[in-house]
Amino acid sequence: MLASIARRPACTLLKRGQRLHRSLSTASSIETLTTSRSLETLFNPTEDHLALRSMLRTFVEREVEPQAHEYNKTETFNVPLFRKLGTADPEGLGILGLTVPEKFGGTGLIDAAAVALVHEELSYADPAFCLSYLAHSLLFVNNLAVNGTDEQRARFLPEACAGNKIGGMCMSEPGAGTDVLGMKTTAVFDESLNGYILNGTKMWITNGTLTGEGTGDIFLVYARTGKNKMDITQFVVEKGMEGFSLGQKIEDKLGMRASNTAELVFENVFVPADTHVIGNVNGAILCMMRNLEIERVGLAAMAIGIARRCIDDMKQYALERSAFQSRDLYAFGQIQRHIAKSYAEYMAGKCYVYGVANSLDLLTHGNGLDADGVKLYSAPMAKCVADRAIQVMGGNGYVGEYVVERMWRDAKLLEIGGGTNESHHKNMCRDLRTMGSNKLD
Repeated sequence: MLASIARRPACTLLKRGQRLHRSLSTASSIETLTTSRSLETLFNPTEDHLALRSMLRTFVEREVEPQAHEYNKTETFNVPLFRKLGTADPEGLGILGLTVPEKFGGTGLIDAAAVALVHEELSYADPAFCLSYLAHSLLFVNNLAVNGTDEQRARFLPEACAGNKIGGMCMSEPGAGTDVLGMKTTAVFDESLNGYILNGTKMWITNGTLTGEGTGDIFLVYARTGKNKMDITQFVVEKGMEGFSLGQKIEDKLGMRASNTAELVFENVFVPADTHVIGNVNGAILCMMRNLEIERVGLAAMAIGIARRCIDDMKQYALERSAFQSRDLYAFGQIQRHIAKSYAEYMAGKCYVYGVANSLDLLTHGNGLDADGVKLYSAPMAKCVADRAIQVMGGNGYVGEYVVERMWRDAKLLEIGGGTNESHHKNMCRDLRTMGSNKLD
């Protein structure tokens, strides 16, 4: 926990948070409109979570917000800022390994509520930057921390937690997205080499390239290793491995433009069996399902951050803008409807997200119903709130200066990535059907 982290001599997450707290932030900076003690405890279940949120809110205001508009316009990833989330930077936050035990270079906050609040706070200013964080910290780092051996954790995680290497996960393919079991990428065991020969193409890979030239640093790659539908294995593939290359950087996306997306190509890539196979051979479906749960909570928390930003901007605009001899826009029922509905829906989503996060065990699986549910509710909610914010601001809401148009574009990805809305419908109805005649709590 954060208290134990503070005992380390290096600049740590808590020490950084304390320094920022003294210089700018106070506990009151993270109070919400509600005065309900039970809700405050839900969103910040311990003093450690409160300190983490306070630290992040200050960092986001100082470092993330000022750069978001420019990197969105240029469709580039702010690598130097991203590295400040690690431990290699003397002023780093130390959250790239948030869920990783300290002995492997992480923070040791192995708890989903901490994951949720980090994604909420980063997305308040720059959802695209947060998406790159999610791909690295959850899809690569957390996945390996949970499913790898101690030897593999010691080999790969310290550099990833430090920020010296930036990674991601490769699951989707040009012809297999939601239909993940339709993947065509193969890994064939070569006994003479004691390793696997990997061939295929992966698509829509966040952090697949960092600069547009060459691949990202390190990835977990899912590939077919047997004849049965479920025979899928997970491998570590590193930049520079022969046959591993960048196919293309995906340009001109609707949203999440400051997060690089790429096609990655694997042509006879040799992967050592002793060190680079994560989990059991033909057993990666379990790794995939376990990590999807925390990924979806993280994506849902991003939606909460987007909604909160849009409501803040919408209500501020309504307060400052006058029309038809009224003091401000709060005088109009149409505007009242947009603001009030947005706040109610945001609070409902936030309670659902943190309610699930507070009970989620990152080392288990079987929580799919509500992991699907929080994302299914929160993603469309965030897009709808952003849409209302644009409507309240009129023409101003339609241009980049007012941020909410970027939030609207970024929110759309949350209805697709990490599971489409339609896949959540299917998954949830499957789980609810399995309950049979059992009543809900």
